[in-house]
Amino acid sequence: MINITNKVDCCGCNACEDVCPKKAISFKTDVEGFWYPEVDTDLCIKCDLCNKICPVINNTKVKHNDYKKPLCYASINKDIEVRFDSTSGGIFSALAEKTYKEKGYVGGAIFEEDFSVKHIVSSDRKDLLKLRSSKYLQSNAIGFYKKVKLLLKNGEKVLVCGTPCQIAALKLYLQKDYDNLILVDFICRGINSPKVFRKYLDYLEERYNSKVVYFKAKNKELGWRKLTSKVVFKNKATLYDTWDSSYFTAGYLQTNVYSRPSCYDCKFKGFPRIADITIADYWGAEKSVGSEMDNDLGTSLVMLNSQKGKNYFESIQTHLLSKEISLESTIDGNRALLSPLAQPLVNRTEFYKDLDQRPFLEVAKKYIKRHDDIQITQKGKIKNIIKFFVSIFRISGMSIPTFYKNIKYNFFYRNIKTSIGLGHHILIYKNCILNINKNAKVIIEGSFSIGKKTFPKSRIETRFSVGDNAVFKIGKGDSYILYGSDIEVFKGAQMIINGDFGTNINTTIICANKIQIGTGTKIGRDVTIRDNNGNHFMSINGYKNSKELLIGQHCWLCEGCTLLSGTKLGDGVIIGAKSVVTSHIPSHSLVFGNPAEIIDRDIYWKY
Repeated sequence: MINITNKVDCCGCNACEDVCPKKAISFKTDVEGFWYPEVDTDLCIKCDLCNKICPVINNTKVKHNDYKKPLCYASINKDIEVRFDSTSGGIFSALAEKTYKEKGYVGGAIFEEDFSVKHIVSSDRKDLLKLRSSKYLQSNAIGFYKKVKLLLKNGEKVLVCGTPCQIAALKLYLQKDYDNLILVDFICRGINSPKVFRKYLDYLEERYNSKVVYFKAKNKELGWRKLTSKVVFKNKATLYDTWDSSYFTAGYLQTNVYSRPSCYDCKFKGFPRIADITIADYWGAEKSVGSEMDNDLGTSLVMLNSQKGKNYFESIQTHLLSKEISLESTIDGNRALLSPLAQPLVNRTEFYKDLDQRPFLEVAKKYIKRHDDIQITQKGKIKNIIKFFVSIFRISGMSIPTFYKNIKYNFFYRNIKTSIGLGHHILIYKNCILNINKNAKVIIEGSFSIGKKTFPKSRIETRFSVGDNAVFKIGKGDSYILYGSDIEVFKGAQMIINGDFGTNINTTIICANKIQIGTGTKIGRDVTIRDNNGNHFMSINGYKNSKELLIGQHCWLCEGCTLLSGTKLGDGVIIGAKSVVTSHIPSHSLVFGNPAEIIDRDIYWKY
């Protein structure tokens, strides 16, 4: 009879419930959100099957394979749509596709409607969209082991992906090897509490006043290395929660307090691996395989641990781009391959007590220091000041007027709000003309380059004007306007850019009313944006000379396109070259033409 007296001794795999012939075992969730087995002694017949298939107790019995050390590959899926939608390089999808094509079954973790996670077995290829991508919290596998065993006994082909402890539990549960089974695990840093994740989602729903309808870890739109969680709400709002802003990601990586107690004494590290194939993020790919397989879209590390796994991987090579690498090259970026999770760096008991009694945001701020929350030290401020002066010397060269402009606009204009020590400044390149009215308000909350040049010797003029009582604000991050651009904010108008903004050459933005541009928007060559018709009037009922123009976050405006007054772009919109837009375009649409028309939806892109 299984009896958990120390929570370190249970990985929560659920296999003991599946193996119990009398249904004497059930699971109870503790204050941390993790479940543990409880035995009904009135039903228990003391067959001891639960102890015999426990992976923690019997780890040495299954920790063997054909290869003591795996064959290692860097690999990506050639289908860029699959790769975009995957956690790493899209290898799980390629493995699963082969099984589906052979009329087999694929097992893995999916999100339920409430964003809890469970393991399923599926013969429907449509389920791959749900099975794909890591979930980063404990999955409920009750009933899963029974289903897999039944399918295998009936001669069905099955591919299963799970944590190393789940794969060990399945091997023990099956009690024999099956030729029609492929086991896939991943390098696991630690499995997180469903309770913490749900509290995080509750906090986001309160913040956005809407239900979460979609969650994707390691979304690629801002680049793989930003570890972005994309969250979509019922009200159509979208959050790109990057590693430096997400309390869930920061808490997981920084405090180690979210994970299950057994993760601090994981029995499944090192070699040989138990699964036929191990997959993971290949951190360090940029050094080993180059841009063809890296380009910040996710690269997979594939470890082949058995001959069966090797044969299976080789059979899908037409769908992949792969390169053999040394095992040693994988270690630095994947320490979790060899070592269990370090002990929590905060008081675990107090953390979970606070989680029950206080709002999530209050708890997060108490225990987690996101990059966004870290106060810049005096030393850091001095570094930023030095970097600023190095930058203006570099862009000014021998031009004293350019150097003088940078000093004047950053230090001596009271209506321009900068903070050099915090990295909030304007960098003015040569051949820039600035006209900022003394009654204008300019707020700089990041690094903002005006007239940035691809060709340093170019004399193409850049113009930047903010009129009487006008407001120009640019948010955090690095933003820039390339040379040849003309940015004009007229009297009383507002132009607000949320940050991480960039234009190519010859951009024209004319703001007479209000223009707002979301974070991460990028603009191609010769683009025109204007919220007004230049005080030209037409005898049309309801005609207005100027209407506010709103651009969502992470939009891409391609070469020569024009956005006119009244335009409203949702998040992630792509405007095709030479297109003319005057209306509302929903999020993640691709539009072309004059007037612009939607030609595709649910399109995602990375810069």
